[in-house]
Amino acid sequence: MKIPFVDLKLLHSEIKEELRDVFDRVLNESTFVLGPEVQRFEQEFAAYVGTTHCVAVNTGTAAIQLALAALGIGSGDEVITVPHTFIATAEAITAVGARPVFIDIDPVSFTMNPALLEAAISSKTRAIIPVHIYGQVADMDRILEISNLHGIPVVEDACQAHGAEYKGRKAGAFGIAGCFSFYPGKNLGACGEGGAVTTDDGDLAQRIRLWRDHGSSKRYEHIFPGLNMRMDGLQGGILSVKLKYLDRWNNQRRQAAAAYDKAFVDTDIEIPNEMDYGHHVYHLYVVQTSNRDALRHQLTDAGIESGLHYPIPLHLQEAYRFLGYKEGDFPVAERVKNRILSLPMYPGIRTQTIERVVSELRESCHVG
Repeated sequence: MKIPFVDLKLLHSEIKEELRDVFDRVLNESTFVLGPEVQRFEQEFAAYVGTTHCVAVNTGTAAIQLALAALGIGSGDEVITVPHTFIATAEAITAVGARPVFIDIDPVSFTMNPALLEAAISSKTRAIIPVHIYGQVADMDRILEISNLHGIPVVEDACQAHGAEYKGRKAGAFGIAGCFSFYPGKNLGACGEGGAVTTDDGDLAQRIRLWRDHGSSKRYEHIFPGLNMRMDGLQGGILSVKLKYLDRWNNQRRQAAAAYDKAFVDTDIEIPNEMDYGHHVYHLYVVQTSNRDALRHQLTDAGIESGLHYPIPLHLQEAYRFLGYKEGDFPVAERVKNRILSLPMYPGIRTQTIERVVSELRESCHVG
């Protein structure tokens, strides 16, 4: 029997009727773009994160791009982030005309290393984007201390961190803006694409609302040339349904992570570290091993799906060769790219499934 990397069929099976109700409601009311379903979700998600405002958009990439655009960031500006992330983080920066400036990640958390942040700040720096990678929040106290000292806004890339916490506060509630993706496989995923920006800044929220809808506050009246990055009504309704289950699903992910941790205790496989300041929600369960490729092939041969997040750091991607970075510039990100392996992780994953995954890996890894 094959083991999927993510099992969305299992996830949706228990809420199928609620999702059908959303479809019927949107179809009957013809509220296909924005509308009451999206407004309801915006209110609910803002309350969940602990911010005053939430602006729903069509993707997580759009969320970051519009947050930067609404901050007035553009050509000639620099935005500091990390190379160990999905390309969307940097794409959003270049989409507004700014230049990504990378700093290395912390070797324990894989999030932005605050000790390297201040040295990367220049007179052109207009924002800092820490990435809450794999479901764990970056060290926000240290990042915010530096950003406040220099008067530079922080935009959180929380696209993998729905419900994750730092010292009791949720991801997306720390910076001037928090950006989320609702891609189907995320902890809170739509049945299609979706994204959102959370913020306590009412003026910023309003500017993002204008940006997402052609720069328009009233039909056929446009304040500036914006973009079309609106959320579908159907996705808003679906996300409202799923939000009710998010904490339960995150707890199931944490239980699965604990089961993996226990099973790997006497092996040379390095398990992920939950930092003592936070609450990890394990969007991904990422281990490290020196013989990653061989172990991944073994899993594939056994019918077990796995993932690599991410095998090529952004500074070594062809797309960002123009930035002038080279091999050796970010040694931690470059070291982990050859060692990381993402194992099956989703709400409701069975203990027997985890045991089978671990059993296959233990056959080839060193057992102490």
